[in-house]
Amino acid sequence: MPSLTADPTALLTDRYELTMLDAALHDGTAARPSVFELFARRLPAGRRYGVVAGIGRAVEALEAFRFDDEVIRWLEAERIVSPSTLRWLADFRFRGDVHAYREGEIHFGGSPVMTVVAPFAEALLVETLLLSILNHDSAIAAAAARMVSAADGRRLLEFGSRRTHEQAAVAAARAAALVGFDATSNLEAGRRYGIPTAGTTGHAFILAHDDERSAFASQLGTTGPSTTLLVDTFDTERGIVTALDVAGAALGGIRIDSGDLAAASRRARTTLDAAGATSARIVVSGDLDEHAIARLSDAPVDAYGVGTSLVTGSGAPTVGFVYKLVARATHPGGELEPVAKAGSEKATVGRWKVASRALVDGVATRELLRPAGMRRPGSSRPLQVRLIEQGERGEVADLDAARAHHRSAMAELPRTALDLAPGEACIATEHLTEQRTS
Repeated sequence: MPSLTADPTALLTDRYELTMLDAALHDGTAARPSVFELFARRLPAGRRYGVVAGIGRAVEALEAFRFDDEVIRWLEAERIVSPSTLRWLADFRFRGDVHAYREGEIHFGGSPVMTVVAPFAEALLVETLLLSILNHDSAIAAAAARMVSAADGRRLLEFGSRRTHEQAAVAAARAAALVGFDATSNLEAGRRYGIPTAGTTGHAFILAHDDERSAFASQLGTTGPSTTLLVDTFDTERGIVTALDVAGAALGGIRIDSGDLAAASRRARTTLDAAGATSARIVVSGDLDEHAIARLSDAPVDAYGVGTSLVTGSGAPTVGFVYKLVARATHPGGELEPVAKAGSEKATVGRWKVASRALVDGVATRELLRPAGMRRPGSSRPLQVRLIEQGERGEVADLDAARAHHRSAMAELPRTALDLAPGEACIATEHLTEQRTS
């Protein structure tokens, strides 16, 4: 399997990370043991749960976080940091610990999705990298999970490549596959992650031919009768009749990309069945989101193609993950002390926190956050695993394992979690104290 991140990732960051590092190395705080937590203060408005995605990509990116000679020369030419800091960066590799929720896990406001334990300088440097990966992938995964719920077992095809950055498209396909999408149109995602790929023709192919019939005949001659023909270039009903005329009852499927999809799919099913093409699939696409998919639940649709609403901010609002220092020691080997930011809605809760999920009869009831070192309540499931220890990578779940874990985590949620209407988080987050359970 190819590496998730082939190139060095050191400059995938914000300048202020390096200016803080420069000052910390000069004033001595760089070596202070520190604990940073990556979490969302709250879920996006109206969302009942979030989904963690991008953990595997983040671990690979940390491994590739190096300042090679070319990068050092550029930093020197731009006078970003001092010469002594350049020498420090030239030898840098991440040697800290990383604890995180499993990929595919459910999260809520305040959930410590990732905890980085390292000297201040090391933990600081990776902030932007981790946030960019986890904010993007988790936003896609949460949106895709709602679509999987709405589809209720019908196939989902990810078609978002042309609506986002070329590399973001690959990550988006991975995040969608993690939560249950069946295939992607993106070939690089197929190569890199082993995701099944899907796609036949677009309207341009039909229009390039002298008529619809010759376009269908060409496609069938190349790909065989199991292919899916795009039938709405001119008139959908006439397109279906032409498709049947060319392919016969062995026609694999049709795709409808415009119009009233519910009505069109019902008419299509009637026409296909009357012609003996009872096994022909009906695939619909065209600005679908979870609500449009839910409205099609009674229509004879076999698969949905989803693009724009999955990979853009309108359908996949940012998770809003932040990365905050919650504990630090004054010297190596010293005792960790909680630290927190004051100030209204951006205030943080200091201390290293460990998460578990309270369950009653297998149903999640609360997200429990306890101080590190405190015994886990017996009725709760641990949520974090150690991914990196002293810079050495442990076992990271592959896409199939993450997908299986996501299914089990979703199965624990109360039924209200699957309601697509705007609502509050389906379970509450509770901060435990030593006194509560001692």
